Amino acid sequence: MIVKSEVLVVDDSTMMTSLARRILEQQNYTVSTASSGEECLEYVKEHTPNLILLDVYMKGMDGFAVLHELKAREETASIPVIFLTGDEHNETEIRGLHEGAVDFIAKPFIPGILIQRVQNTIELSLLQKNLQHEVDKQVGKVKRLTQQIMVALSSTVDAKDHYTRGHSYRVAKYSKEIARRMGRNEQFQEDIYAMGLLHDIGKIGVAGSIIRKDSRLTDEEYADIKEHTITGYNILKTITELPGLAIGARWHHEHFDGTGYPDGIKGTQIPEEARIIALADAYDAMTSKRTYTQIRPQAEVRAEIARCKGTHFDPDITDVFLRMIDEDTEYTMREIPETESR
Repeated sequence: MIVKSEVLVVDDSTMMTSLARRILEQQNYTVSTASSGEECLEYVKEHTPNLILLDVYMKGMDGFAVLHELKAREETASIPVIFLTGDEHNETEIRGLHEGAVDFIAKPFIPGILIQRVQNTIELSLLQKNLQHEVDKQVGKVKRLTQQIMVALSSTVDAKDHYTRGHSYRVAKYSKEIARRMGRNEQFQEDIYAMGLLHDIGKIGVAGSIIRKDSRLTDEEYADIKEHTITGYNILKTITELPGLAIGARWHHEHFDGTGYPDGIKGTQIPEEARIIALADAYDAMTSKRTYTQIRPQAEVRAEIARCKGTHFDPDITDVFLRMIDEDTEYTMREIPETESR
């Protein structure tokens, strides 16, 4: 079924609106009319015409005021507007184009010019919308692919030790929730989720025998483990489309008091994202079954987090996370062993 394009004609002269209606309906357009700027703004609350023909000089709100209001509203900002005017001053056209009108049509109308400009404007607007839709679709595909690749990479790291399976996902999830509670915007939340997924990517370069070792590490083995922060940073810093991705990898083992690694930075020298991930990472280590530990009781974990406030962890971030723990009365923020999930 072919859908007719709708044109809204706004003019306080009934002669002008009637003339425009007659010309455009002969070309198979659906035409609606409004006799004032106020009536136009009421009409577009319920309808979305493909084009608005708007008189510049009207009683009440003039065309410039109406155009300004249309562009200020998200739901009407993309509707193209052609000004109708009998004014021959160039300043009027310059101002109108500057404020967002796409074209001008002189009154009284010349039917051929009116038809051609309406047709060209609607066709261009539809082309732009279709192009934007295609761009949005492709961007969505790229974002989904990027997410899938990051999940696959994080799973590769976790798979080196079956005891840490799901660790990166949980760290990413906890980090995003902390950021949300801190009032950070959606982009920050998405970014820190990605950083959390890949914070341990550098462990790809650590021998599996060290990662899976169930006894105390030697000094040399511990030095190898610590290198995963630098290795991860060097891997992720090459991804220029996501320039902050490497932050979590390098600095998630830094301590608020400066006693961490690899750089020994402290306080707000540590990027906020890394301070958040550091807390989420430590929490998950205590609430997951590892080769050397069992899942610790919630009260014990809470006490340890509180004890390290201001030393290992940022005090403000710690307060946010302690509230998350207190709200988790069923202790669901932890690794759920397969025997429990069945």
